[in-house]
Amino acid sequence: MRMIRPEQLRKQYPNGTRVELVQMDDIQAPPAGTRGTVYGIDDTGSMLVHWDNGSGLNVIYGEDIVRKVVD
Repeated sequence: MRMIRPEQLRKQYPNGTRVELVQMDDIQAPPAGTRGTVYGIDDTGSMLVHWDNGSGLNVIYGEDIVRKVVD
């Protein structure tokens, strides 16, 4: 798993950043293509996302894949 410092992620994905799920290996994961809004990065580097479908699963850097949504 790739490592990144939480400070770096906070700069790349500040609160309010819109993201789209590409891949998450979890049985309860939202479907690929689900969009959400970043509301924080915790001290372990997990991205906290309010998914548009109501899911609350965090994005784990290096395991899960999201992309920024540019409208």
